[in-house]
Amino acid sequence: MSTVTSAHRPADLPTRIQHFIGGKLVDSVGGETFEVLDPVSNQTYATAAAGQAADIAAAVEAARNAFVDGAWPRMLPRQRSRILHAVADAVEAQESRLAELETFDTGLPITQARGQARRAAENFRFFGDLLVAQSDDTYKVPGQQLNYVNRKPIGVAGLITPWNTPFMLESWKLAPALASGCTVVLKPAEFTPLSASLWAGIFAEAGVPDGVFNLVNGLGEEAGDALVKHPDVPLISFTGETTTGQTIFRNSAAHLKGMSMELGGKSPAIVFADADLEAAIDSTLFGVFSLNGERCTAGSRILVERSIYDEFVEAYAARARAIIVGEPHDPATEVGALVHPEHFAKVMGYVELGKSEGRLVAGGGRPPGLPEGNYVLPTVFADVRPDARIFQEEIFGPVVTITPFDSDAEALRLANAVKYGLAAYVWTTDLNRAHTFSQAIEAGMVWLNSHNVRDLRTPFGGVKSSGLGHEGGYRSIDFYTDQQAVHVTIGDVHTIRFGTAAPADLTS
Repeated sequence: MSTVTSAHRPADLPTRIQHFIGGKLVDSVGGETFEVLDPVSNQTYATAAAGQAADIAAAVEAARNAFVDGAWPRMLPRQRSRILHAVADAVEAQESRLAELETFDTGLPITQARGQARRAAENFRFFGDLLVAQSDDTYKVPGQQLNYVNRKPIGVAGLITPWNTPFMLESWKLAPALASGCTVVLKPAEFTPLSASLWAGIFAEAGVPDGVFNLVNGLGEEAGDALVKHPDVPLISFTGETTTGQTIFRNSAAHLKGMSMELGGKSPAIVFADADLEAAIDSTLFGVFSLNGERCTAGSRILVERSIYDEFVEAYAARARAIIVGEPHDPATEVGALVHPEHFAKVMGYVELGKSEGRLVAGGGRPPGLPEGNYVLPTVFADVRPDARIFQEEIFGPVVTITPFDSDAEALRLANAVKYGLAAYVWTTDLNRAHTFSQAIEAGMVWLNSHNVRDLRTPFGGVKSSGLGHEGGYRSIDFYTDQQAVHVTIGDVHTIRFGTAAPADLTS
């Protein structure tokens, strides 16, 4: 179902979005710009500076100078921690404004955007605390050596972020990078530069020194490519789709850069006959239709044991048809507008393809009463075969497939039958099955009888085509720091002595 309300336009919207380099807002060196659309009207609301190689070079130089000569990497952990907590305070103080801008820029429902702002603040609090609490290995070899680990920030971190929940995902990378003592160059997604533009003021208010944080807007093939290839950027953290990740991986090889990549997903949700059916339906609906379906961990392939399959499909489709699609700022809205007309066209292409690859039981087009904007009805296809493209390929929208299975072995084959391996969801009350089945799934993260709730201390990442490396908790600190082993002799040095034989001994 859909609701029709007048489009909301935040007050004091910028019409010009600039880079932030070395503590100053600047235009592109060559004056290049690109237009930014809002997803409800698809009208241009701002012009953003389009970063080129020269702009990336300036940002990297500022970040490099702040790293080599500045105070940030040399601050005591408690001092950096206080600044990170001040960042969290500043984010929380403008939560409503952040959510309003994020909703306007991305099309996410306002109630879900508020949660993203709170999570962004929590990311900074978490790493501010972890920075002070962290400990490293120390070993004593009795009578011989003391061995300890000295952590050192690696340098300038290149952060490339996506357009779904952009502000929160930017915080996910910024917080550990800054906590570790690195300086950063952020390249946000070109579809959604609005909330990223707020970071400059937030960091300045919190006391982050000039040059520590730099932001260059622009297209991936221009600004992003230049950042990846810059020789003074030893680290790249990227979140986005798999083919772009492969390109970044190739382009990073020449400089042997550190890489952390969270890529695409086509995650299964497996529902066994003994599951709590109502809870499973609630979770699988939320798991694919929240955030407009534009989420990497979406459970977009639902596998259901055949004995409950018909009951599940009927109940699931009825609930999907009742989801409220509407103007993103309306608190009643559950699914808003997709981020951009290019992405809308991609998702609608999969919807049309799905009509020949499965049985359409809900959605399948544009909501009535919403003739403009990037709106897609929550769409459900049943009886989808594992060789179907809508089963195999990431759609990244409010579209889900449902497929039956007859045995645990078949369910496992279907779960692992795609190139992705980011997340998986298992619904069963059999404890033995829950653990053995989960451990056999090719996925970086598994939720048992649960939806996507994650403690910040746990690793986040995927396997196969879903990623390279993990971040989260200490794993993020590992990524942004070098772990230098220092070995100190205790007492006398006991070394086999070479070159002490007398000359006569050598010729005898």
